[in-house]
Amino acid sequence: MNVLVTGAGGFVGKYLIQQLQTENKNVFAVKLPHETLSIENITVSDLNFLNGDSVKAYLEKYRPDEIYHLVAQSSVAVSWKEPQKTVDVNIKGTLYLLDAVRTIENYHPKILLIGSGEEYGFPLDGSKAIDESEPLKPVNIYAVTKVCQNMIGAVYAKAYGLNIIMVRAFNHIGAGQSSIFVASDFAKQIAEMEAGLQPPVMKVGNLSAKRDFSDVRDVVRAYTLLMAHGTAGMTYNVGSGHAVSIQELLDILISFSEISVTVEQDKQKMRPVDVPLIEADISRLRNDTGWKPLYSLKDTLYSVLEYQRQQIKKP
Repeated sequence: MNVLVTGAGGFVGKYLIQQLQTENKNVFAVKLPHETLSIENITVSDLNFLNGDSVKAYLEKYRPDEIYHLVAQSSVAVSWKEPQKTVDVNIKGTLYLLDAVRTIENYHPKILLIGSGEEYGFPLDGSKAIDESEPLKPVNIYAVTKVCQNMIGAVYAKAYGLNIIMVRAFNHIGAGQSSIFVASDFAKQIAEMEAGLQPPVMKVGNLSAKRDFSDVRDVVRAYTLLMAHGTAGMTYNVGSGHAVSIQELLDILISFSEISVTVEQDKQKMRPVDVPLIEADISRLRNDTGWKPLYSLKDTLYSVLEYQRQQIKKP
């Protein structure tokens, strides 16, 4: 089976490709020209998802049986600074993909669209986990674009009969993630402190917010299970089902540190609006696929810190 991973040069793409290879899938991967992708036995191409003609030409040439659409501007912080880029990549890029599939004759791939738990915004009842029926109330630019992507996917599935499954993925972390994300940011600072590259003072934003964190390896396994067993036109939460505070995340990482660390708040790391609690109800995912996480939060965070330590050691 031929499988396409878009946005393959990003953090999640590499893990997804590795998961697909364990399932003996023939992987096609597209990335941006400046990105690198060093994985053997895959077909790699550069593709700009803001060029609809190029997207259609690629799909007509390779006609993958499954498409995992990971292309995204995926940082909430960046979305506040670059709203236009976020809208272009997350909405227009998805529209070009789906419209290309719609207009190619005799072509009916399965498509997985990756959204975000950020789409829910402030839950109606902050004391319980959020299921897929929760009203969508996005409170940042990134979340708005993902709500729009989800709606476009639902329309194309119903109106044109496209085999589209939508995901709302909650926070996922792992080795190699950009330090614009909180766990990698903390881990990078600790690694630099241990190496004497910065004073032992941790710069942080809001530590009280609670988020649902999963290991990226668990997340991509959920994606492949949904592609195999999910229902077309349906949206699925993907997360651990358990929220922890950013403070707890930081405490775990500091517990692994070889030095004493002082914590200070940095106004530059504070968001204009921040949701206090986001936790996923993953009953639908479990019921339809049998998925459950394999990695503990401590193990995941240790791998994140070890990766940052190795980056410091590189010449």
